[in-house]
Amino acid sequence: MQQLMTHEPENNFPVLTDQKILAGIFNAALAAADPYNAVLKAASVEHDRLHVAGANYDLASFERIIVVGAGKATARMALAVESLLGNRIAAGLIVVKEEHTAPLKIIEQVEAAHPVPNEAGIAGAQRILQMVRAADEKTLVICLLSGGASALLVAPVAGVTLQDKQEATRLLLNAGASITELNAVRKHLSSVKGGRLAQAVWPAQLVTLIVSDVIGDPLAVIASGPTSPDNSTFAEAWAVIAKYGLQEKLPPRVADYLQRGIAAKVPETVKANDPCLEKTHNAIIAGIRQALDAAKDMAAQLGYSAKTVSDTLQGEARDAARFLAQAARDDLAGMQVNERRCLLCGGETTVTVRGNGKGGRNQEFALAFALEIEGWRGVSLLSAGTDGSDGPTDAAGAMVDGDTVSHARKLGIDPLRYLGNNDSYAFFQQLDAATGAHSHFKTGPTGTNVMDIQIVLLNTGDQPATQQSV
Repeated sequence: MQQLMTHEPENNFPVLTDQKILAGIFNAALAAADPYNAVLKAASVEHDRLHVAGANYDLASFERIIVVGAGKATARMALAVESLLGNRIAAGLIVVKEEHTAPLKIIEQVEAAHPVPNEAGIAGAQRILQMVRAADEKTLVICLLSGGASALLVAPVAGVTLQDKQEATRLLLNAGASITELNAVRKHLSSVKGGRLAQAVWPAQLVTLIVSDVIGDPLAVIASGPTSPDNSTFAEAWAVIAKYGLQEKLPPRVADYLQRGIAAKVPETVKANDPCLEKTHNAIIAGIRQALDAAKDMAAQLGYSAKTVSDTLQGEARDAARFLAQAARDDLAGMQVNERRCLLCGGETTVTVRGNGKGGRNQEFALAFALEIEGWRGVSLLSAGTDGSDGPTDAAGAMVDGDTVSHARKLGIDPLRYLGNNDSYAFFQQLDAATGAHSHFKTGPTGTNVMDIQIVLLNTGDQPATQQSV
């Protein structure tokens, strides 16, 4: 990565490399979306009353408090609930992604696989269902949900196996289905999603705290909406299957169950008029907007004029990369000498897998962006998942600039071939090994999950942007 200053030294701004600036802005975004802080900001206990995002609960009126949940960010959420309620909690169980635990004292943690469910997820979900089904009117159930819960909280409907759901999930992911489409199918194959957890909790009181990882924060989509009404139908779930031509590839038991649902032979998911929802309160406590606002503030502190280009970025990763590169081009054209700007995006793109390589949507985004900005001066990008993971890899994403592609080609590494094979991980791995650079961005599990963030730094340096190769 090229060395750029955040500002001239006489302006008293720190002299940092692009990589450090990008990482600093990203870390500021993570801090704003920290689940622990988000819970304590949204909830408080005063005079034996629990206040949660506009709802109030008289703790003295409950004989038991149970905490359940699932998701990548749930462990830190649970840590905050323990600090808030302490020994008032009678029991608790959350299902988290492997290696996403926290030092909890009361609430038990089950580690399970993501994005493809495993037996640990099923066992955890069944135990949660047993706990909440035993709850009565004198019980307060606190549910904690965050991104990843769709795969971690797994309870297949009768007649459908875990392997069936795993195969259906793989088929949809590889076809490039959006999270909304994927969840429409998963909800209709689940005993816990699509409002069914709220159904199991009733007649107990239920309050759900949610860290959103979905564009627009729709309750029915986040974690596949286990405690909210579901507007989708069996017919719509089947339409997703048909859209991607998976009718014949789908496991027979999955296809049969969806068809039975269309024929009204099995119950639909929970709808808005269901009585169980009268005792349910859902509250979104963190999401991409808070993260981007904090990123903007940090960029400004580092001397960059910052703006959010989009907080709903979606579609194919390489198409989104082309869109963001064009936004960078447009900004560069109007910049003055020594001007510095920061462009921010948030959302969740998809990758339609056509090759047999290894990667994730952020690494593919970064590689596609690098191809778009080849030869440009003063442009760098970080695209990374706020959960610290990107696809089936140990990277959160990648950093690139206008020299990334030319450096790779000089080393005999063909970026187009790697992009065509959906092999972005191997591209950055080889580039880093050959150059000693750190294009791969590796954070490890972050404890939160509010989708992906793209950060673009624009720096005109010592000559007008109009003279640059853009």
